[in-house]
Amino acid sequence: MVFDKTNYTDKQLIDLYAALLKPRMIEEKMLILLRQGKISKWFSGIGQEAISVGATEATLDDEYMLPMHRNLGVFTSRKIPLNRPFSQFQGKASGYTKGRDRSFHFGSKEHGIVGMISHLGSQLGVADGIALANQLKENKKITIAFTGDGATSQGDFHESLNVAAVWNLPVIFIIENNGYGLSTPSAEQFRCKQFIDKGIGYGMEAHQVDGNNILEVHRKISELKESMKRNQRPILLECLTFRMRGHEEASGTKYVPNELFEEWGLKDPVVNYENFLLNAKVLTESKVTELRAAIKLEIEEGLEEAYAEEVIVADMDTELNDVYADFDFEEQAPSNELEERRMIDAVADAIELAMKKHGNLILMGQDIAEYGGVFKATDGLVQKYGKSRVRNTPLCEAAIVGTSLGLSINGFKAMMEMQFADFVTEGFNQIVNNLAKIHWRWGQNADVVVRMPTGAGVAAGPFHSQSTEAWFSRIPGLKIVYPSNPYDAKGLLLTAFEDPNPVMFFEHKALYRSTKEEIPKGYYNIPFGKANLLCEGTDLSIITYGMGVHWANKLVSEKGLNADVLDLRTLVPLDWDAVFTSARKTGKVIVLHEDTMFGGIGGELASEIADQCFEYLDAPVKRIASIDTAVPFHPNLEANFLPQERLEKAVKDLLAY
Repeated sequence: MVFDKTNYTDKQLIDLYAALLKPRMIEEKMLILLRQGKISKWFSGIGQEAISVGATEATLDDEYMLPMHRNLGVFTSRKIPLNRPFSQFQGKASGYTKGRDRSFHFGSKEHGIVGMISHLGSQLGVADGIALANQLKENKKITIAFTGDGATSQGDFHESLNVAAVWNLPVIFIIENNGYGLSTPSAEQFRCKQFIDKGIGYGMEAHQVDGNNILEVHRKISELKESMKRNQRPILLECLTFRMRGHEEASGTKYVPNELFEEWGLKDPVVNYENFLLNAKVLTESKVTELRAAIKLEIEEGLEEAYAEEVIVADMDTELNDVYADFDFEEQAPSNELEERRMIDAVADAIELAMKKHGNLILMGQDIAEYGGVFKATDGLVQKYGKSRVRNTPLCEAAIVGTSLGLSINGFKAMMEMQFADFVTEGFNQIVNNLAKIHWRWGQNADVVVRMPTGAGVAAGPFHSQSTEAWFSRIPGLKIVYPSNPYDAKGLLLTAFEDPNPVMFFEHKALYRSTKEEIPKGYYNIPFGKANLLCEGTDLSIITYGMGVHWANKLVSEKGLNADVLDLRTLVPLDWDAVFTSARKTGKVIVLHEDTMFGGIGGELASEIADQCFEYLDAPVKRIASIDTAVPFHPNLEANFLPQERLEKAVKDLLAY
């Protein structure tokens, strides 16, 4: 291994050595603690330290790093107090996730580190968003995201690199090519000989370095960083290395040929660099002893502090309160000046008012700029706010949801328009595992609104008509909003943009242009978790939302029913007080929704009503929903699928019970 110390001072060389030595010594201690049962799991980066350390030492402390399992050197190079990660590894309250997540699944806003999740490729889309924020701030900072060779087969990898290339984002994607994805060798993971060849496919510059040579890594990233200041662009950097231990310690290494360990053992990044510095008379044996003693003391002191901490005790309020970031809603009353608006107009008005109020709000989605979106909700906004804030995206839903989160991490608000709610499946992991859990895990909020044009009744078939709200209503950390009318659509969407938490905002496509009413001009907001009692009666309660509100109102009006019609408006949070009050008053309840019956949110409503209001009920709670098939295309089949025609009979039967 050849080290080139040109342009490095002796102090810089020794500082890099100390930075390289620290994660190695910590790992050696952690392996002992693992065998003693004092930590539960360990993903070893032994043999790969030069990549993490070299990269991090080449960056500023406020330049974001997105590490993976084997990047302990990122954390130590950012000078994280060791008691905190040691508490993290033991599941103590002082760990960055308060005992809620393990190993390296944590981040630190203070240190510019974004925590990973187990779905490895998702880090890269988040890096896109952080880099986009830097680009918009014009601060010339870079972002570095790590991934392994195995994770490059995931869709997130391809989507994220494509988005970064299209938008010329200042991010370095580091691929740690260590030969294996868990036990599967590279030859069974991908066909390319080297990852730098992939850069061609994305129109991206790519470089390859010896990942075990800290000077080569540090110099290359320093050079790339300076170049990216002058010419913003993404870069793929392949670091050749080897995993000297198992994927994690329990998996072992029996599947790895011994000759590979012998070959790469000779390329140990710590040993080789230490020998180089000793031979070059930059480092002395006494200095090595001194550095090792200082690091050992730091480790022991950190462990002592972590050990002294009490075993974590679960507290129900703490666990529930940390699911969402604090949101102090301040109601802004509507004006008395009215104008007639369709639902699509109300949505468009809310977006524009939010763009004026929040100068850091970025809109993203397929065809939302010049074209104005397929439903024209963003029509004209690119002319007013420019393409930096109103951004057409590639067909990369996962990467764009990740980008939305990255923007939030780096100080922006983000809105993503799913072209159709059905397409959310492409970004499902980012929503349910990243957006939803990030605040509860390590205190980072996700200030993101995902707009979801949803629903059937327009003969669009099974892939443009699905009701997907129940998929998300069971995921803690998301807020689910589903307005039924223009007034609510405008006020609730403005609240969604104010809320620092992730909001899934459902807009029924069939209501966009079929509903209109006079609503207040200007800015007003509506609190989440406050249902709206549209009709009052004593014989029956119909509890519903979205299109169901219109079906219920129509039936009540046509038949002259003496009934409550309660529009939930938001599904999470849900106004249980309003639900229970209505149920207790009438004693007979229908829960109505467009979603299919099995697994729909109606099951939760019916269950809670039965549990909380049983002694007040005069009949079983009745659920009315679409049949349990996909949404058919032909209007006759679609009408049979939807519950509207079954509602009248259900009401008649329940009243006669």
